[in-house]
Amino acid sequence: MIKRRDFLINSGLALGALAIAPSFAFTSRKKAIGIQLWTLRETLPKDVKGVLAQVGKVGFNEVETFGYSPKNGFFGTSVKDFKSMLCDNGLKATSNHFDFNGYIENGSTESLKSYIETANILGSEHVTVPYILENLRGKSIDDYKKLALKINQAAEICKASGLKLAYHNHAFEFEKFESTTGYEVLLNNTDKNLVDFELDLYWAVRSGNNPLQLFKDHPGRFKMWHVKDMDKGNPDWNAEIGTGTIDFKSIFAQAELAGMKRFFLEHESNYKPNPIESVAVSYNYIKNNLI
Repeated sequence: MIKRRDFLINSGLALGALAIAPSFAFTSRKKAIGIQLWTLRETLPKDVKGVLAQVGKVGFNEVETFGYSPKNGFFGTSVKDFKSMLCDNGLKATSNHFDFNGYIENGSTESLKSYIETANILGSEHVTVPYILENLRGKSIDDYKKLALKINQAAEICKASGLKLAYHNHAFEFEKFESTTGYEVLLNNTDKNLVDFELDLYWAVRSGNNPLQLFKDHPGRFKMWHVKDMDKGNPDWNAEIGTGTIDFKSIFAQAELAGMKRFFLEHESNYKPNPIESVAVSYNYIKNNLI
């Protein structure tokens, strides 16, 4: 199975009950259900058109992309053709995971310009930082402040082109530095008018944090979520939504406090041999129980 870290390196791209008032407001809006296409990373590169058709057939409205290359587009599919395939299946790429490691390392904006052009062709709203390589991660509060500065600068460039920048977390951002964490430093030192956060609910919980407390401490900052469950037997594994240990009902009840505008289902590890069937199980749980 491909790991996200390995993909970036090898590709060179490089709590409340449901009766709480906010949950009523959220339910009545009936949010679109999105999917992070990394979920289908084993099959998508081999058959872009066919897999996007499967995604549309399940019922998804939105996707979040991964794997874009300025030279090869999306796995050999041009951006314009990729958009056409999305439209043919009733899908829209509202957010995109692009590799920011080169920008973070040397400050070059050449790749960022390509990302912005791609996002605008797709009609997206967000350009998203998905993962920071280990050698570039902050090892101190000052390191994370420098990272926040770079994120702010990239967000300014995105804003000039009508896009928002978002930051997606894993577990390492929650490492403690004195009385704070790298994630807190990023939240406190990025411009809330420029930078949104895509909260990966699994990694927040996996690292010992309560998403509801994050919502209270930083209301309105978490415009996007990654929704993936934690296996009951092995917390390192994911589970189909609703079968694991994460209490999504209490989390979705606080969507308004979080500022959540959209979310993406993701299966990152330990999914069934037929990933699209597993995705359909999670999709149906979300549709019938969370929105």
